[in-house]
Amino acid sequence: MSLTLLVTMLLGFVFSVSIAVSIGGSAILGLAFFDPARLILVPKEMFSAIDRFPLAAVPFFILAGNLMENGGISRRLVHFAKSLVGGVQGGLPMSCVLTCMIFAAVSGSSVATTFAIGSILIPALVKHGYPTSYAASLQATAAELGVIIPPSIPMILFGVAAEVSIGELFVAGLGPGLLIGGALMLFVHLHARYKGWGKQDGEGRLPPLVATREAGWALLMPVIILGGIYGGIFTPTEASVVAVFYALMVGLLIHRELRLADLVQVLRKSVLSSAVILFIIANAGLFAFLITRAGIPDAIGVWLTEVLRSPGWFLLGVNAALFVIGMFIETSAAIIVLAPILVPVAIHFGVDPVHFGTIMVVNLALGMITPPFGVNLFAACTVAKISLDRIIGHLLPFVLVILGCLMLVTYIPSISLLARDAVFPRKAAVVAPAPAAPSAPTAPTSNSQ
Repeated sequence: MSLTLLVTMLLGFVFSVSIAVSIGGSAILGLAFFDPARLILVPKEMFSAIDRFPLAAVPFFILAGNLMENGGISRRLVHFAKSLVGGVQGGLPMSCVLTCMIFAAVSGSSVATTFAIGSILIPALVKHGYPTSYAASLQATAAELGVIIPPSIPMILFGVAAEVSIGELFVAGLGPGLLIGGALMLFVHLHARYKGWGKQDGEGRLPPLVATREAGWALLMPVIILGGIYGGIFTPTEASVVAVFYALMVGLLIHRELRLADLVQVLRKSVLSSAVILFIIANAGLFAFLITRAGIPDAIGVWLTEVLRSPGWFLLGVNAALFVIGMFIETSAAIIVLAPILVPVAIHFGVDPVHFGTIMVVNLALGMITPPFGVNLFAACTVAKISLDRIIGHLLPFVLVILGCLMLVTYIPSISLLARDAVFPRKAAVVAPAPAAPSAPTAPTSNSQ
């Protein structure tokens, strides 16, 4: 049945069937041919995939992002970021990355970040002479920070699935998020200089003090959200509701750019975006249930344990597997299925589970910008009004930058664990020495390893 699932799903992609329908349809056809009596499980498994309290944060964070966009908060964050880095050549794409980093500390969703920031910066980048395909690929990539910098929905799911502290995961995500954000900013700056783009990026740039004053309420938002989470005032899921309330009050009463008449359109847009994501998760949950029932994840875990006999090789193998898996399975579904299987193996090799969680989230976040399941790509293409095939060429360098950062996060645990150990000194577990990067493999001399 596993081969039938894969072939049917790939045929759906070839004939341009939507992602969710391809995944769910292949699962339903597989059951219909091999085990029709169990078709009754289809609605049950689809409902179970989305019947998780942490997933309630998804529609609320998306709604908060849309309220920020319509209430002027996103625009002020863009002006603030541009005031800091927009004065150099390539400053506008650097502003895109920095704005996404700030917005990520509120939204927790890469899709919400893509829509909220992309609707402002993609047209601005095009206006300043950047190719539309470049602007869309940059926005899709920078928005990936929304699932790495806390609060992060995938980290919530990993914590639930692997029984790891969500608070520790959030703190551990700061280092990788800052590393990737900094690497992307450096790359776009050098790339713009090489291409000769962005020589007028500083036009319309506000003085830093003015931009900071105008963005004051917007900058206070991540402080409230993250402070409330780390202070134990509310849970990460409850923080999504706080973000909605704050964005609503600021947009209506302080900036007064959000009108009551706009709320209908904002709610409609949020419902549609949330429905698409949850429908993908529901179908991916059904697909994951079937491949789990077929024993594929267990077989992968056993194979990794038997073949990859050192921490360095294990992490390299996991990264390679997750990169491929992330291209075909939605991030949330992949975490829910694979985290309980891979975390015990990681602990067996002496890898801290929090460190492994950051590796897994950063790696699977790449799936959001790699075809065929790159939800950020579809969101960015929707905003830019271009087809997916047009941005692949510009996307490859960004993927390589993040892959380089992923290797650093993988083999330098302190990038993730330094902040974690500082904030949770009593909870930090004693971990094995950092796994060495894989060297040239040698033939095993004993089966006892």
